[in-house]
Amino acid sequence: MFEWRALRAAALALATIMTGMTAAQADGLKDEIAATGKLRVAIAISPAGGAFWCTKTESGYAGVPVDLGKAMAAQLGVPVDYVEHLNSGQITDAAADKSWDVTFLPKDPEREARMSFGPIYEVADATYIVKAGSTIRNFATLDQKGTEVAAVKGTTTMRGAQAHLKKATVTGFQSFDDAYNLLRFGEIDAFALSRDQLNAMAKKIPGAKVLDETFKKTVTAVAVPLNHPLALAFAVKFMNDAISNGTLRKAFDNNGLKDQPIRVK
Repeated sequence: MFEWRALRAAALALATIMTGMTAAQADGLKDEIAATGKLRVAIAISPAGGAFWCTKTESGYAGVPVDLGKAMAAQLGVPVDYVEHLNSGQITDAAADKSWDVTFLPKDPEREARMSFGPIYEVADATYIVKAGSTIRNFATLDQKGTEVAAVKGTTTMRGAQAHLKKATVTGFQSFDDAYNLLRFGEIDAFALSRDQLNAMAKKIPGAKVLDETFKKTVTAVAVPLNHPLALAFAVKFMNDAISNGTLRKAFDNNGLKDQPIRVK
């Protein structure tokens, strides 16, 4: 009888976390996902836009991860605190430092060994933009000895470009702004990033051209530090609900992505 009651209690506790019912009252969950009393959401700052990057505003921050983090904190019943980084590589490096509780970033096998991922909420095509006046028109003419390609350091896009290009040189830069300015002034030949972000960039750099081909699919998902099973279960449930109940669509719409469909696979 005692064993049956214990199993029943455990099942009910798990059901409470997985369904999101009174999640803020689950002490084990709060200790894991908001140990400081706040939900610390790791974000990366850049004017690039899209479903991963965030921007600074007069009142704080804006971006899809900002809106999702705020909604998640509200469900937990705790304040939200945004932890600023220059890029997703920095967020990954900080995963073991206990400096953040949840994040929303591109994933790949290397990152899956360093943090636990939940559902994908964006799939984007990665390609290259070439500088104004360039004779490069496709991947074949891009991948030549002496061609200099920039990427944001430590990102899944940089690793994808390094694997894709056999002759061209891929160099990582600490921030989006660093690589963007080099392209704008013609000091590099190309910049690797998601197509939607490069299309927006092309409008700001007269003569720059986004190549038609795609070299990888970049998938962006919610993530928590390793060995946080309760936090992961909550994040999975939250993200699945956000996809189905319109929370994610609202976050996209609020951040200039009204015309962008939600792609989860």
